[in-house]
Amino acid sequence: MPVESGSSAAARQAKQKRKSHSLSIRRTNSTEQERSGLQRDMLEGQDSKLPLSLRSNLLDLFSQIEREFENLYIENLELRREIETLNDRLAAEGQTFEGADLAKGALKTKASHSTSQLSQKLKTTYKASTSKIVSSFKATTSRAVCQLLREYVGHRDGIWDLSVTRTQPVVLGTASADHTAMLWSIETGKCLLKYLGHQGSVNSIKFHPTEQMALTASGDQTAHIWRYMVQLPTPQPVADISQTTCEDDVDFSDKDEADGEVEGPNDCPSVRVATTTLRSHQGVVIAADWLVGGKQVVTASWDRAANLYDVETSELVHSLTGHDQELTHCCTHPTQRLVVTSSRDTTFRLWDFRDPSIHSVNVFQGHTDTVTSAVFTVGDNVVSGSDDRTVKVWDLKNMRSPIATIRTDSAVNRISVSVNQRIIALPHDNRQVRLFDMSGVRLARLPRSNRQGHRRMVCCSAWCEDNTSCNLFTCGFDRQAIGWNINIPALLQEK
Repeated sequence: MPVESGSSAAARQAKQKRKSHSLSIRRTNSTEQERSGLQRDMLEGQDSKLPLSLRSNLLDLFSQIEREFENLYIENLELRREIETLNDRLAAEGQTFEGADLAKGALKTKASHSTSQLSQKLKTTYKASTSKIVSSFKATTSRAVCQLLREYVGHRDGIWDLSVTRTQPVVLGTASADHTAMLWSIETGKCLLKYLGHQGSVNSIKFHPTEQMALTASGDQTAHIWRYMVQLPTPQPVADISQTTCEDDVDFSDKDEADGEVEGPNDCPSVRVATTTLRSHQGVVIAADWLVGGKQVVTASWDRAANLYDVETSELVHSLTGHDQELTHCCTHPTQRLVVTSSRDTTFRLWDFRDPSIHSVNVFQGHTDTVTSAVFTVGDNVVSGSDDRTVKVWDLKNMRSPIATIRTDSAVNRISVSVNQRIIALPHDNRQVRLFDMSGVRLARLPRSNRQGHRRMVCCSAWCEDNTSCNLFTCGFDRQAIGWNINIPALLQEK
């Protein structure tokens, strides 16, 4: 009775495995309609407030997703079997070469090299295929170091906004729902001044480009301009905080550790009276900013209007109307008389005041949910963030469609773009802060764990590249602001 060789037996087993798998696939496809019908019957029997047609559409969409994943899974199984079959065949050939008498050493080396090379190629192909399923969820490895240097704690409620002064002395300003704004020493984390002039939540803070003046917007339907004078304390040595790789930190806890009352700074000087009060709005003033030169300011309100004021006279110069719902943010260009306003109506508008006789406006409709912020870069770009979990980069010269789109897993709040390297910092509802470049490439995720980072929604980010210690600041509803040191050269080296 003839005896099968080892290679023939292996080939036959592989063929039987493939045949068995093909039969299982056909069984899956043959019962697909029955399974779909059964799911629809169960759907009709369930109690839901959704219309049946909508529930049916959702079921169809989820079925399509399931089929796509199933096809990828089957493809991966086939590739795995091919790898095993070829490895078996190459291993058998390697044994043959080893038994040869002539040029034994050379043939063995050649067979081993060929086997290793082909096996590695197949494994690479297999990994590329499997990455289709999880590519959007997988964190990219980064050598860039993101270090938490300082925490600024003292507010009694969430912090909506923060900003860094553009003149000496350089201090950090925060705007909080506790009705106050605070100025902080960046180096020591000490509160230098508290502004108590508002009767409602302080929603934003911005500093004059050349003078020691701050502009705050509030839920009391006003915006205040107030002067400050601070003296920086002697810097203290930075605590020894171990460096943490941006991508590799693990979230060990979801506990909210800021539920208790926070003791505010008792020895902090305060300012209670504004130099100028702007009162024309009929709703919450959600944001405000200085126009280039600092002689005019713009405010954005829930009354669906943005107002342009003269700082010296406090008079209303223009009322910018057109949005269909409440405004969420406003921003001015650093070198030109341009204003961009964001709204819950899913649009943002560009207002041009460069020509005194013509005030043009452009409407941009690239988002599907509330536009939480839109900011200018030093160049000719606008970057917009939205509750639809996307960030879009636009060219001012051609804004019919975005030049880059960043898709994330959480709503995006008030974003910031660094001046020199144009890195976008995205604060998220899910407590994360991510960094991207202008082409939409993800650079890093700031570390967040039960030991460091934000414990609630991150509301705002602000860059300060000229500072040698903390060059990025974030704040959130855990009642704290955080100063980070981002190793930007290492960050860009990964690109």
